[in-house]
Amino acid sequence: MSQGDKMERGQESITMIPRGDVREEGKKLPQYIAAITATLGAVAIGTVLGWSSSASPFLKGEITNVTSTIDPPLSVDESARVESFVAIGAIMGALPAGYFADLLGRKTLIAALTLPFLLSWIMILLAKVAWLLYVARILAGIATGATCTVVPMYISEIAELSIRGTLGAYFQLMITLGIFYAYVYGYLVRFAVLNILCALIPIAGFFMFMFVPESPKYLLMRQKKQSAEKSLRWLRGNKYNIKQEIETLQNEIAKSSRTKVSFKDLVATKVAFKSVNIALGLMVFQQLSGVNAVIFNMNAIFMASGSTIEPAICSIIIGAIQVIVTFFSSILIDKAGRKILLLISLGVSTLSLGVLGYYFHLKNSGEDVSGIGFIPLICLILFIVVFSLGLGPIPWMMSGEILAAEIKGLASSLATALNWTLTFVVTRSYAPMEKTLGTDVTFWLFACICAIGFVFVVLIVPETKGKTVDQVQQLLAGKKPVRKNGLV
Repeated sequence: MSQGDKMERGQESITMIPRGDVREEGKKLPQYIAAITATLGAVAIGTVLGWSSSASPFLKGEITNVTSTIDPPLSVDESARVESFVAIGAIMGALPAGYFADLLGRKTLIAALTLPFLLSWIMILLAKVAWLLYVARILAGIATGATCTVVPMYISEIAELSIRGTLGAYFQLMITLGIFYAYVYGYLVRFAVLNILCALIPIAGFFMFMFVPESPKYLLMRQKKQSAEKSLRWLRGNKYNIKQEIETLQNEIAKSSRTKVSFKDLVATKVAFKSVNIALGLMVFQQLSGVNAVIFNMNAIFMASGSTIEPAICSIIIGAIQVIVTFFSSILIDKAGRKILLLISLGVSTLSLGVLGYYFHLKNSGEDVSGIGFIPLICLILFIVVFSLGLGPIPWMMSGEILAAEIKGLASSLATALNWTLTFVVTRSYAPMEKTLGTDVTFWLFACICAIGFVFVVLIVPETKGKTVDQVQQLLAGKKPVRKNGLV
């Protein structure tokens, strides 16, 4: 999923504290606790995404020693709908999530999203016909899309600038953890137990989240200054002087309330048009790389490859690697830079998907591939590793870094909707493409898209490491960024 995040919607306040300001920072532990607790919603998203790969063999009747509740078993087309309908629900959930986050509050909405997550698992557990699975997956998608919007928003509003990037990266990390969770328990337990274990994640998140405060920014938006001060003291510690941060938040809220943006503003200037194109373009290449088709169909891909390694074990290995690499990518992003990691990600993705396609070409041509049965595992490990390193987290991060503050909210919503729309297109079309074109051509097509993305990044995408939004705007305008507060 990649998914995700739809992380940047809530990052309009990412520069709320200018780097030039010098002041004592607050305690970090309460902020880590609040962020980790909020991102249990991202673990729930990961279970939704990873469930398909583990559940598909049960639902299609491919595991004969276990009786599925679905009778008759799902066809290939019905299974593809179960996978892809999450994206439809995510589009439905993402678009109004910002409005409801402002209406109800970040904390209230995050807690309320427990209900659709939980209902979807109950429906899957009890489903005896395909259409009930469709409804359940759309419901899970609604919760997924809304969580992808509001959780990053909450994290960006509670975190100090010095650790905001790290805490923001937890969202993607927790998604990969949820995918791994679904892979492991999909292998270890029966279908019904898998659904129960997945349902426990949002329940645990609900009760743990009750102990953390509402976003201080939201409370100020609602004219609840005393509650905002209490929230900020919880997050920063009693010894922290909250006065300056409260004033900064109030000024930011006043400024944003005066700014009304329409779709016309997204193309009003050359710089705005270019930044929006970069943000949307990165989303296109992220999803058209085929990552969600791979994650949703991991077991099926290994079964089709004839690999000598058990498919479920391969999925678990890849899931574990994805968690580890995503963790390290959060460290590397601020050290190596965004552009170089994107280029490595797209370049190696092109190579690994191309080789995987060639393996299936040999197999489909009748060649003996028993001696190279490890190739699919190696190729998919490489693909997931480099995706988690760059193409997964960076498009969301760069959207917040290249979009000017006045268009960020609207452009981020558009990017979120586009991302989930493409997720639906890819997951829904994977099975028909594999049947019509062949597995080899399908992976070659994904490889070609990654190659085009490589050229796109080389020619169009700027390096944003260490630059403020204003400096990036100057860069997009063809000007040399002005040095400010020690930054280039």
